[in-house]
Amino acid sequence: MVAGRKYWILIWYGILLLGVLGLWASVYWARRTAWKNVDEVLRGVGTTLVSVGMLLLLHQPAGPLWNITGEILLVDALICFVAAFVLGRRRDRERAARRSGEFAQPVPISAEPQPSSEPVSGNTSSRTSPPHTS
Repeated sequence: MVAGRKYWILIWYGILLLGVLGLWASVYWARRTAWKNVDEVLRGVGTTLVSVGMLLLLHQPAGPLWNITGEILLVDALICFVAAFVLGRRRDRERAARRSGEFAQPVPISAEPQPSSEPVSGNTSSRTSPPHTS
């Protein structure tokens, strides 16, 4: 017996509503960003699964099949949350590496010398070069 079972059922219905809204928003955003936010989609799926699993366990329908189904949904939700965590950490590492320059684009090397954008003049000395002695 669960104390305050009716309140827990209401709470889990609210979490289910939040999970469905989050899943809808993450799928909508994923379609616009070429599925770069798979971790957000997995979080939405996990929230929906854990809510349905808890509601099955709290409603206590007749038959052991429903209890097993509720427990399987809870395990699936745990797998979704762990996968979302792993994918999110990987994406954060890649983003940090891009910011630090580890994934910088290589500079093209050509065999021909590139023309200088500075104007050519007869005076080849500069302030940093030593004076010419002849």
